[in-house]
Amino acid sequence: MKKITEASDLKGKFVLLRASLNIPLKDGKIRNLFRLEQALPTLRYLHEQGAKVILLGHIGRKSDETLKPVYSELEKYLPIHWGGFVTTEGFRQRRELMQDGDILMAENLRQDEREKSNDDEFVGLLASLGDIFVNDAFAAAHREHASTYGLAQKLPAYAGLTFTEEVNELSKVMEPKSPSLFLLGGSKFDTKMPLIEKYMDIYDSVFIGGAIMSDVLKALGYEVGQSLVSDVSLKGKDFLKSKKLILPIDVIVDGPDGQQTKTIDKVTSEEKILDCGSMTVDMLATYIENAKTILWNGPFGAYEMGYTQGTEVTARRVAAADAFTVIGGGDTVAAVEKLEINEMFGFVSIGGGSMLAFLEHGTTPVIELLK
Repeated sequence: MKKITEASDLKGKFVLLRASLNIPLKDGKIRNLFRLEQALPTLRYLHEQGAKVILLGHIGRKSDETLKPVYSELEKYLPIHWGGFVTTEGFRQRRELMQDGDILMAENLRQDEREKSNDDEFVGLLASLGDIFVNDAFAAAHREHASTYGLAQKLPAYAGLTFTEEVNELSKVMEPKSPSLFLLGGSKFDTKMPLIEKYMDIYDSVFIGGAIMSDVLKALGYEVGQSLVSDVSLKGKDFLKSKKLILPIDVIVDGPDGQQTKTIDKVTSEEKILDCGSMTVDMLATYIENAKTILWNGPFGAYEMGYTQGTEVTARRVAAADAFTVIGGGDTVAAVEKLEINEMFGFVSIGGGSMLAFLEHGTTPVIELLK
């Protein structure tokens, strides 16, 4: 990829910087700063080079959500100005007043439905604001939106510092040192099944936890009761017979008799699987201690419902391992942030879906445009 550090003489140039600003909020307050901190290296670099930076991003799923809380936090780190929405006359007036090194932050681009549809007119409007485009939003590298895909077709396009690091570090775990361990949790089995099939060939051991564990247990003939399962049929899938596949020994369930820990063959039709049990977590410890490469995406339990023990105990063990460790996925990263151990991993990705897409294909259409 063309990196922004390879661009010549940025002083005075208008640079459209797409960053990963989709930071978790609760009641308008920022819950964790990981993605925001990952946006800072490229912002600082452009600021120091004297570029006139127009900062683009989105937040949330609803069109009325605002980036103002993110702006308020960024003000603590860099001299930055609020521009409002890019289509307004006020934004263009503020742009005209920019000096070398200034940063002007735009409102949530998802407030305009043309962002998501990669509308050509909207892309043209955005492109008219800059001389070059820098994509530092790896978390959106799987989305062909106006600000990730369209702009890279209209302007000279470069990868930001964090985006470049993401691609480099994730490329390493696609050729792991042995013994290698892949830990996969979370839900959305339809997006993760191709990954399981691919990495069953690449990795020595693949553990499946989280909601997708129920799909696998069901396909193997176990009772999963009221557990969350997908519409994907795993019947006849080769990976189910693989000796590399590691499944939980025990699980935490909730049902008519309350919360209990049971071996996987004792779950009843009225119960719901909510996390891995302690025997499973202890079994994984041996694999973790022996591994040279560990890749992990997705929590092992219903993390948002408070079933965090399996994920957090494993996170501490992976952090302490001698292996090269790479983790990603929203709740997985939230767990290590909560435990304040993110500095102990080889690499922590800001990507969720983008990380999975890259690991599956080795690239994305957005990445291809930066080559």
